[in-house]
Amino acid sequence: MITVTDTNTAAEPLAALSAEGVSVWLDDLSRSRIASGGLAELVRTRHVVGVTTNPSIFQAAIGSGEGYEEQLADLAARGVTVDEAVRMMTTADVRAAADVLRPVYDATGGRDGRVSIEVDPRLAHDTRATVAEAKQLFWLVDRPNVMIKIPATRAGLPAITEVIGLGISVNVTLIFSLERYREVMDAYLAGLEKAQAKGLDLATVHSVASFFVSRVDSEIDKRLDKVGTDEALALKGRAALANARLAYQAYEEVFGGGRWTALGGARANKQRPLWASTGVKDPAYKDTLYVDELVAPGTVNTMPESTLNATADHGEIRGDTVSGGYSQARADLEAVEKQGISYDEVVGQLEDEGVAKFEASWGELLNAVRVSLDDKGVDGE
Repeated sequence: MITVTDTNTAAEPLAALSAEGVSVWLDDLSRSRIASGGLAELVRTRHVVGVTTNPSIFQAAIGSGEGYEEQLADLAARGVTVDEAVRMMTTADVRAAADVLRPVYDATGGRDGRVSIEVDPRLAHDTRATVAEAKQLFWLVDRPNVMIKIPATRAGLPAITEVIGLGISVNVTLIFSLERYREVMDAYLAGLEKAQAKGLDLATVHSVASFFVSRVDSEIDKRLDKVGTDEALALKGRAALANARLAYQAYEEVFGGGRWTALGGARANKQRPLWASTGVKDPAYKDTLYVDELVAPGTVNTMPESTLNATADHGEIRGDTVSGGYSQARADLEAVEKQGISYDEVVGQLEDEGVAKFEASWGELLNAVRVSLDDKGVDGE
């Protein structure tokens, strides 16, 4: 794997992670991080080769107001709507971050150096609006290394196909179930086939599939605690890793199959699995659990800075910890089911909660910007 890093100062576990074929992305962004040179420093010293954002991240960054005062004043003077103000601020941050990551993008032939921005989460169940928003965001950011994030809802699947078919790179987010993940990969392949039919260069189209990890343990562990038996408690902390490992097995099957062979021969890129929600939520678990135990070639691990620093300090990278663990992973999920915990119910609930959480964060962001515009003498309506 090609990385743009000062190897003299790189943290050894992160260097080892990169050497195993895992791309290290940062799950955070703010204007102050860009302006201070902090993002560039992480690229140089922490093997960071990509950035992901989501509505919660933007709510925290813009809600703080740090670094946004001048742009807010200009937007207020123009009398823009709250929605337009948020769109202009978020795309400005992503554009600037994309410029910081551009050398990585060039060095890796477009594989990494990516910055993701999500469509308005209020559109998660509207296919047509999601496609329109994706096109608009791609045009506004105007950088080849942007990825548009589309949620893996039922309505999101055809949107993924349509947007990929336009030659726009996509980060598919909020994937929790193995069944939905296979549908996501199918939507990606269908999009590539549409792009190929239009004569587009498939080599320029990239995609990652963000498979969420820690939230699965949080929900299933809570249910195992309610069961309370020794057998149930012994299963805590195993479901999320099992789920992710079986997702990687599905990835190997799909991108080793006949449908992929024809597209790969046309220089298409595989849709890489991206491990998301990798910050450990249970203090009883090692803080690098979802990094150390999800090492596999051709994957991405996007980390909050706390997890990134923990990995740099004491991560234990010991080679591929995913391949070959499929039988045990399947046994772990079956054991959870035997405790009366429905896998389908859990992953369905997590998808619904994920969409709702991002929509709530977006609403908080809109309200914060509305207040700022009001303070500057514009009603923001």
